[in-house]
Amino acid sequence: MIAWVVAVAGAQQPADPTAEWAELFDARGLVGTVVVVDERHDVSWTHDALRASQRFSPASTFKIPHSLVALQLGVVQDEWQVFVWDGTTRAVSSWNGDQTLRTAVRRSAVWVFQDIARAVGPRRELRWLRRLDYGNAEISDDVDLFWLDGSLAISAQEQVEFLQRLYRNELPAALAHQRLVKDVMVEQAADDWILRAKSGWAAGEVDVAWWVGWVEHPEGAVFFALNYHVPEGMPQVRQRAEIGRAVLRSVDAIP
Repeated sequence: MIAWVVAVAGAQQPADPTAEWAELFDARGLVGTVVVVDERHDVSWTHDALRASQRFSPASTFKIPHSLVALQLGVVQDEWQVFVWDGTTRAVSSWNGDQTLRTAVRRSAVWVFQDIARAVGPRRELRWLRRLDYGNAEISDDVDLFWLDGSLAISAQEQVEFLQRLYRNELPAALAHQRLVKDVMVEQAADDWILRAKSGWAAGEVDVAWWVGWVEHPEGAVFFALNYHVPEGMPQVRQRAEIGRAVLRSVDAIP
């Protein structure tokens, strides 16, 4: 087990939660990492710093920057644009119907973003990955698979850094587009906090499950990225948000 804690001098530092995070993985027989940056207290924690620096396929967490690129290039006009279902029955039932940007992100409708990738094209995809400084900024010959086949890769630490720039509207894209992407990421909200998040699952030579995002509070945001190895498929993949929410509760980011 590797834990890493960084705190700003003079800040009141909450108790280190990383031992509890290790137990969340150990109890499920999983090998994973968690990075949390709590700007309310100017403190960050990492469980398994080595894995946190290791790059993996982003899978559907790439829908966050991909949505931004699509809006910036005019491939997607707004959150109301309809992507017409082609009639092909796919394994995930919620994909089998027309989609909007909001539903495609929420349901992780792969076919919508494959259509987007083909419309953007490889040259513009590569150019924008570099502009956004996203992971290794590499794509494969398959423009509609590069975020799934392992050619594009990003670490948990890099995910958090990217999300921090999006939160602050610091990415090289229109302010309106950054705000819209953040809007479609909303997963849960209460009177005094908002959870924005995206999950992902890369199934291949190295199966990895992701859950990334942040919780907004009046005092500041709590950013997070977790990933773990998935040796047994969907039953373990479904535990992403369960583990993630337990992590967020451990630092009082959500009730």
